[in-house]
Amino acid sequence: MKNFIYLSIISIVFISCGGGSDDPDPTPPPTANTAPTVPTLVGPVDNKLCLDNTVSFQWNKATDTENDAITYQIQVAKDNSFAQIEKTFDGADNAASFVLSKNTAYYWRIKATDAKGLASAFSATFKFYTAGDAVVNHLPFAPELVQPIINAALSTTTATLKWTASDVDTADALTYDVYFGTANPPTAKVSENKATNTLDVTIEPAKQYFWRVVVKDNKGGETVGQVWKFKTN
Repeated sequence: MKNFIYLSIISIVFISCGGGSDDPDPTPPPTANTAPTVPTLVGPVDNKLCLDNTVSFQWNKATDTENDAITYQIQVAKDNSFAQIEKTFDGADNAASFVLSKNTAYYWRIKATDAKGLASAFSATFKFYTAGDAVVNHLPFAPELVQPIINAALSTTTATLKWTASDVDTADALTYDVYFGTANPPTAKVSENKATNTLDVTIEPAKQYFWRVVVKDNKGGETVGQVWKFKTN
């Protein structure tokens, strides 16, 4: 009987001294921030001829998983690599308006950034042309790369160069001069007045190649494309 009483007293003391756990639930880790979705361009639409050089831009708003406030950065450039940016805009609206040069090809894109500083990728790039005073001809748009992609590594002895090009004057016939070689920028013209937008070239292993396309219309206008590159294994 004494042993039973003794054990009961020990049990009561153990319970009263915190034998159980009263610790609060652990604090959950903070939710990781995610970037907003990529905005989609609305207007001016791709390949548009803008009759007024005061151009209005519009895009669909991005969404954010954490419902953070979103701002937008629009870039308007004179080249499709955005090295010659003429106008930028930062704000929460999904529209902007700029006065641009007349008779000029432009390229535009946009990205979204949340309140924590995390940005989406840039949107697709749209191009448009502003009309000039009594303009008879508009220059072609800069060519766009199809293949080989930038910094591709090829293991063949022949490479197929491929690109696309367009002109706001849709009735114009386009031809192409192609420059290709190991110099940067390439100076060797390997094809002239080509009517199709593809060209096969012979390549050697373990070299870096550079190429560019000059787009010409049938009214004397021409646009020099940017330099593209690839290498061989």
